Amino acid sequence: MSAVGQLGATATAAKPPPPPQRSGRRVTAYLLLLPGGLWLLLFFAIPLVSLLAASLYDPNGSIENGFSMTWHWQNFTDTMADYWRPFGRSLWYALITTALCLLLGYPLAYAIAIKAGRWKNLMLALVIAPFFTSFLIRTLSWKLLLSDNGFVVDALKWLHILGEDGRLLATTSAVVTGLTYNFLPFMVLPLYASLERIDPRLLEAGGDLYAGPFTTFRKVTLPLSMPGVIAGTLLTFIPAAGDYINAQLLGTPKQRMIGNDIQRLFAAGAYPTAAALSVTLMAAIVVLVLLYIRRAGTEDLV
Repeated sequence: MSAVGQLGATATAAKPPPPPQRSGRRVTAYLLLLPGGLWLLLFFAIPLVSLLAASLYDPNGSIENGFSMTWHWQNFTDTMADYWRPFGRSLWYALITTALCLLLGYPLAYAIAIKAGRWKNLMLALVIAPFFTSFLIRTLSWKLLLSDNGFVVDALKWLHILGEDGRLLATTSAVVTGLTYNFLPFMVLPLYASLERIDPRLLEAGGDLYAGPFTTFRKVTLPLSMPGVIAGTLLTFIPAAGDYINAQLLGTPKQRMIGNDIQRLFAAGAYPTAAALSVTLMAAIVVLVLLYIRRAGTEDLV
């Protein structure tokens, strides 16, 4: 065999096999997405469509006689006219709760991620530990702590922070305290995940460039932890705005939130009104979240 023939045979033998068909990869990807897609369809899309339909039912219907679809768009204006106070109160309480969780959670997450050392796992376990107890039990515990005969009120009276007739339970402070306690882990965990990924050499470089601790925090740590700040504030604000357990157990009708009215209306069979309130709350939260993300910068979520 000639040299040219040998080179041709070698090139043919070394030729890589053809790549697999893309259609097979595409089918595999669709099969992997199928369980999650079915889950979202059954437990999110269909209930959401049902809720939207219920918000347009005839408000004069009843459970006994049934509800008819009348495309009654006035349900939304009527509910907002009747329930704008608890609606605004819910967003205000959620905003205060988010701010308090950020103020309390950031130092805690910073300490766990950067300063805890060998105690990191223990401190993380203590943050997650409340999730092993029912949300309802935790809120009831705060009801006992803040009761008029509890040691917290007695200590504040002894310190002359509260008057002799002062109380904590059944107040706005009690509701916000319960919300802050219950949703604090939702702030701490994303912050910890973001701070833990920061390269310590970047913080050392700040010191090498004669930056003080505060300047290093402001110029290096805080910008790099913004994904955790954004994720934590969203995970805290969204469930806090729709919560009703804390207002029901720790507050009075003066502190009721929109979730309390939605739960009461559904229990009473006023499905169109309750559904209209639910859809309005969801729409308001979506708009606020989109504005917040747009303001904060979507690149901080990556």
